[in-house]
Amino acid sequence: MTSVTPLRRPEAVESPALHARAMDNLAFIRDTMEAAGSFTAVSGWGMVAVGCIALVAAVGAILEQDIGGSLLIWLAAAATAPFVSLWAIVRKARGAKMPLITGPARKFVLSFSPPMFVGALLTVFLYRAGLGSAIPGMWLLLYGTAVVAGGAFSVRVVPIMGFCFMLIGTIALFSPPLWADALMGLGFGGLHIAFGISIARRHGG
Repeated sequence: MTSVTPLRRPEAVESPALHARAMDNLAFIRDTMEAAGSFTAVSGWGMVAVGCIALVAAVGAILEQDIGGSLLIWLAAAATAPFVSLWAIVRKARGAKMPLITGPARKFVLSFSPPMFVGALLTVFLYRAGLGSAIPGMWLLLYGTAVVAGGAFSVRVVPIMGFCFMLIGTIALFSPPLWADALMGLGFGGLHIAFGISIARRHGG
């Protein structure tokens, strides 16, 4: 009787090219998911602190009779607030072990920065042209624009806050100059505090 030799399926040998292609696909998926994510390191409590700085500035600016003096008070607040906000963002990111140099973070910064740069240029131009009364409305509008643009890569409540800033900025542009400091206090103070508390409660600080 002839013996039957069982057929054995040869073991598949993984091709180096196939392995490299699989690794490339995994890297592409990882990068795509990172780019599609949200910048969640926005600190609610940092926004509350910025809002408190703005409220102090609003009180000081209202008490100041000279428009140039009021502008200096607001500029001092504007110079202090970014450091407070950045410190709070870094603190939150470290506490949650979230990387700050990510696709969403870069997009947030790149979208947020241009309106702020334009606002700085227009501040100098308007003040030199004797149109200082238009500066508060312009600040609120462009800050709101920056928040809406950057907020597209953050949590949903951030762009909503930006639209609220734009609304108050529009009111400020067409309101009497005496209302300007109060409206900026409402915007930079009130909105930051209200939305900051909401972000802190819903998104971990």
